[in-house]
Amino acid sequence: QVQLVESGGGLVQPGGSLRLSCAASGSVFSSDPMGWYRQAPGQQRELVAGVSGGGNTNYTDSVKGRFTISRDSAKRMVYLQMDSLKSEDTGVYFCNLMSRKYGKTFWGQGTQVTVSS
Repeated sequence: QVQLVESGGGLVQPGGSLRLSCAASGSVFSSDPMGWYRQAPGQQRELVAGVSGGGNTNYTDSVKGRFTISRDSAKRMVYLQMDSLKSEDTGVYFCNLMSRKYGKTFWGQGTQVTVSS
């Protein structure tokens, strides 16, 4: 089916930057929407940023102007560039893909992002 593997998380100081990567494999199509979600301890998973098959992007208000989502369909990759990180950005970040072929959403295993001094 579809497998998603995230990488790039870690510990960073407030104001710093990280770039998350998500590698997709299996029956993946460039038209499949993809996105990044995050889950902070004790909170529900929330959408951070999404990118459509056509390249349209959307962001949750708290990250607008600081985060940038992009995709390289040829490489089956999606990225999340995170700048000016804040402590409230801490959480596990998950990559997801909405498969048109299978009619379901697939998730990666997540990567931890910790913003702390």
